Amino acid sequence: MRPIPRIVIAGTHSGCGKTTLASGLMAALTARGLAVQPFKVGPDFIDPTHHSAICGRTSRNLDPYMMGEAGVRETFVRASAGADIAVVEGAMGLFDGLEGTDTASTAHVAKILDAPVILVVDAGGASRSVHAMAQGYAGFDPAVRVAGIILNRIGSPRHLAMIEETKSLPIYGGIPRRRDLAVESRHLGLAMAAETEAMARFGAVVEETCDLSGILDLARSAPPLPVPPDVPTRPDAGVRIGVANDAAFCFYYRDNLDRLVRAGADLVFFSPLTDRLPDVDALYLGGGYPELHAGALAASRCREDVRRAVGDGMPVYAECGGLIYLTERLTTDEGDFPMAGVLPASAAMTKRIQGLGYVEARVVGGAPVLAPGSSFRGHEFHYSRLDCAPDARFAVELLRGRGIDNGRDGLSVQNAVGQYTHAYFPEGFAERLVRAAVAYRRA
Repeated sequence: MRPIPRIVIAGTHSGCGKTTLASGLMAALTARGLAVQPFKVGPDFIDPTHHSAICGRTSRNLDPYMMGEAGVRETFVRASAGADIAVVEGAMGLFDGLEGTDTASTAHVAKILDAPVILVVDAGGASRSVHAMAQGYAGFDPAVRVAGIILNRIGSPRHLAMIEETKSLPIYGGIPRRRDLAVESRHLGLAMAAETEAMARFGAVVEETCDLSGILDLARSAPPLPVPPDVPTRPDAGVRIGVANDAAFCFYYRDNLDRLVRAGADLVFFSPLTDRLPDVDALYLGGGYPELHAGALAASRCREDVRRAVGDGMPVYAECGGLIYLTERLTTDEGDFPMAGVLPASAAMTKRIQGLGYVEARVVGGAPVLAPGSSFRGHEFHYSRLDCAPDARFAVELLRGRGIDNGRDGLSVQNAVGQYTHAYFPEGFAERLVRAAVAYRRA
């Protein structure tokens, strides 16, 4: 068993301020000299970039739908090694899960981790009613320990005093309105951490207005958790897997990258925006914002390198933004841009969302990185669509989700496959990509 001080920062609903508060709490605790391990409930890629930049430790996703309950516990305990406290940012409202159920909700994760919850309540336009709301959340599921609240958008000291007249749950802070520290959003969510430091600057506000000592005491009240057995790392396979990593391709689950390393791969990070294709034996092209950098991607010679490498038989696995990069062209409001020209399809950005939600996938076709008959889970979120050639081949059938074409995903050519699904790698997924890289290197 391992004692891991931990706290879950949950919200009453989306937009109540929990992301800013959680990031500010991480910043305030880090400024005190504590080693803070950050986490994010759900499949989100953006909030973890802020966590990682603030804490200096990679933020991990905790998602019971994709990972399973045992996977959530394992990732949490492993990643928390050496940390003084773990801070988990929730998703949406505390009890909002898959299709109106508890599954994959913040409450679900809190129960898996046996972690106390601090509820962020938007107090704008309310006073005593805050306590009715807090008590309703605290009593909704007795298995969830809602241990206190933090009030957000407090209008004045008098406003806070009015709320404190009534006692319900312990109040760990009252955050004033701070429009100057708002983080801009775009079509896939907040701006990335590299584009703003507003989240980190909120740490001073949390230090000033919240009871950090009380929060630390609450986190330390969480019981010890079982330590998972060690996961062996395979011997070095002697292969290098290129991982696109820049402003255009930045959406990766760290657990997936860790699995590739444990499978024996050496990861080589590069930028398709500015670099030539490095000397690698396989490619992993994650999601991100290729539409914001379409001109630079079109101008870079890397796309020609990728096209030649696929022609030579290199295995390539691409998700969402990476899928778009492998198509013949991308149409945005700025114009029409040539892409790598690997997959027989053209991509176009749209004003309306085309796919959002959890995905359950089954492999039905041949692709060296996807084992026929295997299944995996993931998530999709995209404002683009693909127009595919009539003879396009799809390697993946979705039991849940939209994919590229009404439940078909995994567009494949030779040893390359691209899909809208951001997969959470199941057992054997990383090993198969490494084996494909080994076969390519030998050839």
